[in-house]
Amino acid sequence: MMDLLHKYGQMIANRLKIFILLAAFVLSPCLFAGDIRIGVVNTEKVLRESMPAIAAQKKIENEFQAREARIRELSAQARALQQELEKNTGSADEEGRRLKERELAGLSRRYQRAQQQMREDLSLRQNEEYGLILERTNKVIRELAEQQDYDLILQLQDSVYRSARIDITDQVIKALNAQESAPEKQ
Repeated sequence: MMDLLHKYGQMIANRLKIFILLAAFVLSPCLFAGDIRIGVVNTEKVLRESMPAIAAQKKIENEFQAREARIRELSAQARALQQELEKNTGSADEEGRRLKERELAGLSRRYQRAQQQMREDLSLRQNEEYGLILERTNKVIRELAEQQDYDLILQLQDSVYRSARIDITDQVIKALNAQESAPEKQ
């Protein structure tokens, strides 16, 4: 999950750099016209701490529980077979040993395939869920911008410094959490 968040962070950071340059160019005449209100949102924190993100993570974990159990079962079978082979190293039955080794190799391949497939499917599901959350986050950010008269709101993950005065991440999380709990109350 952290790799996914880091990739999103890098993608957003690159887009942000371009956006900041464009915004600086476009807004530079406005600097003399009056106060400009700027806000910053840490999207990574939103994806980590908001109720929709936590609910999505739990939902994904529940969806993949059965597959994880099957992979653990394959792993246990492979370990048991490996231990059996090690225990019977001095056995006179070479043909039986070769069959067990082939069975272990096949089991190992099935385990690796299942594990890789689950990782790929998990990544896809996380991307889907986090994409939906980011859409909701962007909607909340636009609403906050309109309600509080922001001229510019940036989404940042990594910044050397940002004043708490312009960081509206907690407001965004609070608004998302309110949306998440609102349907439950009705």
